[in-house]
Amino acid sequence: MIDFIQQLKYRNETLFYYGLLCLILSAIFIILTKFTNTQVYNVNAWYKPFKFAFSTFLFAWAMAWYCYYLPNFNIKIFNWSVIILLGFEIFYIAFQASKGQLSHYNISTPVYTALYSMMAIAASLVTLYTAYVGLLFFTNSFPELPNYYVWAIRLGIIIFVVFSFEGFAMGSRLNHSVGALNDNSNWFIVGWSKTVGDLRVSHFIGMHALQVLPILSYYVLKNTKLTIGLSIIYGLLALLTLIQALQGRPLIKKKDEVIKTH
Repeated sequence: MIDFIQQLKYRNETLFYYGLLCLILSAIFIILTKFTNTQVYNVNAWYKPFKFAFSTFLFAWAMAWYCYYLPNFNIKIFNWSVIILLGFEIFYIAFQASKGQLSHYNISTPVYTALYSMMAIAASLVTLYTAYVGLLFFTNSFPELPNYYVWAIRLGIIIFVVFSFEGFAMGSRLNHSVGALNDNSNWFIVGWSKTVGDLRVSHFIGMHALQVLPILSYYVLKNTKLTIGLSIIYGLLALLTLIQALQGRPLIKKKDEVIKTH
């Protein structure tokens, strides 16, 4: 792990420290859940900034690692785009949590509507920039890297981009639930609904293909065909959870709900 940290810092010191900052913030936010009772949609308000900060930490470190392989890539512009755009999201989400108010889906005033729209634009720009990075992995050759690993990065980015934009399915509805209004069931930290469909499930699974597929390919599969096969299965899993949510069915039902159906 120490070797990985040192190598990551060497590859992209800027995103390394930004990711580290996001990790520290996520720890602070999760600690705040134990000391505050402020809630939004029946869950502690600080869970949301925790999830976004931790997800940004994973994204920043993953992209810092992958972009190092790209020849003639302007990494400084990419770095600061990620820092400014995702930093704005984390700041606004945390600020609203401190007040016990919504960040996402909040169109209660013109100012909140504008800020919510700005978050959507920020997330879209980062996703489009990531899609461009994915395109570069297709248009460049990487003879120094295992072919299966390159394909894992390519397909991981594709799935990430697709299911990142799936967030618009929630944004357009001002609701992450299908069958209720922004239901949360306190399912571990993610808070996915146990009673109705939850669009956040596929969003989560798809976006983390960015980390899961390259890691499994490089350390476990070590085979191009197996990597492509796993990527297809992984993408289908994300798609099926999206279809399930759109049908109003939860990923995991409450025990009492399961009992009633028997």
